[in-house]
Amino acid sequence: MDDATPQTVTAAFLVIGDEILSGRTKDKNIGYIADFLTMSGIDLMEVRVVPDIEDRIVEAVNALRGRYDYVFTSGGIGPTHDDITADSIAKAFGVAIDHDPRAMAILAAHYPPGEFTEARQRMARIPLGADLIENKVSKAPGFRIGNVHVMAGVPSIMQAMLDAIAPTLRTGRKIVSRTVDADIPESRIADALRQIQADNPDVIIGSYPRTNDGRFSTQVVLRSREPDRLVPVAAAVEAAVAAAVAAAQAARG
Repeated sequence: MDDATPQTVTAAFLVIGDEILSGRTKDKNIGYIADFLTMSGIDLMEVRVVPDIEDRIVEAVNALRGRYDYVFTSGGIGPTHDDITADSIAKAFGVAIDHDPRAMAILAAHYPPGEFTEARQRMARIPLGADLIENKVSKAPGFRIGNVHVMAGVPSIMQAMLDAIAPTLRTGRKIVSRTVDADIPESRIADALRQIQADNPDVIIGSYPRTNDGRFSTQVVLRSREPDRLVPVAAAVEAAVAAAVAAAQAARG
């Protein structure tokens, strides 16, 4: 890794759409983009869901783009009257919006003669100064302006757009993980984990309780950008688990 590469690159994800908030559509994009960004070495720090209300979209975009390296949005760039994301992004950046000749050409070539309707032409309205994001699925492009990437809400299309922009993204050092399985309830090792975390602030420690046929166990996940740091911390967790198991067995006599 080049020394000039930053330690961390941060991002936020903005989900836009009344249908998500009402429950009519079940979001499938948050988990996907979280995995995508983690694998790319980009830390997803915040997710917001906002309705199809221009002022709410503008407010969220301006707050997030000033706080994080990247903002990714999904939803609201289709052909219908309530697809207002493109206009809202233009307002957030204080730029004009109109039918983009590049987008018009892409869509005109895609639809059969007579089927590139006025409604479909709405999908070619792009804020001034934005770059297009390729859409290999349905051709209607997304766009990038500043550090904001505007993508479709349909999962297959959003995923294709992510693949298209992946080579353009600046990435940080990737987080690696290690898992310790503990055949003991989380409460038995909570104090020990708290102390290990305090002693090793550069390693993120997460504990996740599980049940199997009424039996409680815990999965401890260690995360760090320094792979070598996981070894001693994992050893400390394993020792704490072993001590807790021994204490439980002694208590049972």
